[in-house]
Amino acid sequence: MQFARLVIDDLRCFQHLDVVLQPGINVFVGGNGTGKTSLLEAAHLLSHGRSFRASAADALLRQGAASWTVHAEIRRTAEQTQLLGLTRHAGGWQARVDGQPVATLAALIEHCAVICFEPGSHALIAGPAEERRRFVDWGVFHVEHEFQPIWRRYRRALRQRNALLRSAAADVDLTPWEQELALRGEQLDAMRRRYLGALEPLLETLCAALIPELGAPVLLYRRGWPTGESLAAALRGSRLRDQALGHTRPGPHRADWSLSFAAAPSRAVLSRGQAKLSALACLLSQAELHDRRSGDAAVLCMDDLASELDAAHLEAVADRLQRRAGQVLVTGTAMPPVLAGSTTRFHVEHGTVRHA
Repeated sequence: MQFARLVIDDLRCFQHLDVVLQPGINVFVGGNGTGKTSLLEAAHLLSHGRSFRASAADALLRQGAASWTVHAEIRRTAEQTQLLGLTRHAGGWQARVDGQPVATLAALIEHCAVICFEPGSHALIAGPAEERRRFVDWGVFHVEHEFQPIWRRYRRALRQRNALLRSAAADVDLTPWEQELALRGEQLDAMRRRYLGALEPLLETLCAALIPELGAPVLLYRRGWPTGESLAAALRGSRLRDQALGHTRPGPHRADWSLSFAAAPSRAVLSRGQAKLSALACLLSQAELHDRRSGDAAVLCMDDLASELDAAHLEAVADRLQRRAGQVLVTGTAMPPVLAGSTTRFHVEHGTVRHA
């Protein structure tokens, strides 16, 4: 997929923006605070339903506006295009595909694949487990059509069990919800395992190219309940403790994965720069796996790329981006020399974008 056109209304500094994008690498150059990152954020919203910036929900709306909207014309093939739209207002979300409202954000997100590397991406390695679960689940969502309905049923059963755990009734029967949790949880776990198993060889290649000094990577997955025990048994065995805590402990909602290396067996040993490069390797691997599995290249967004990487790593990444078939959106305060060749350049200033 490629963004042929991106239209933004009342998002951050943009009152109205209508920009036509090109295949290949598009570079947005401008000073700090001019709106470069907001462009990538708009693309990311269509693919994830949220910003990649922390605590950004309220800050997305331009001051004085009642709602913000992002529209995109997606080019699938030379002959096929698709229109996607997302609006956020006081009443909630409104998503559209080809002009028709869709009932859920998932029905929009399934049509748009955007993978973003930005200054906070090191949290994928060094941050909370929630970031890593989101990473895996986004990838699974785009290759396993059964994932979303199974995840919804799991979350519903989890909410019901938690509500019963917090109730004062002494004779509360958890069995029906535990049966649903066990069934759906085991299914989710199997999907995640398959995905990480397919990702691992690609990640080994990327890590060897970007951070060879750390040695071979090891991807360790923890499913969220004890090894060798069924989820049904774990839920039964955890009832008394869960009732005391008021929430369910075992299950895929507590899953996590970690990336370690021969020369850095703990993520605590990694420098911030190494964590950032490890995260970049994960994201590029995810893009490659998505491209292979779906047959439709994801859009890569690289925010402030030149300031995030040193010269040697920037050159290695730029070479990979230039050889890739998919579209890439890059921002920076100046044009990175390694990208100055076959790229489309835009200048961003005070909420406006023009071809440079």
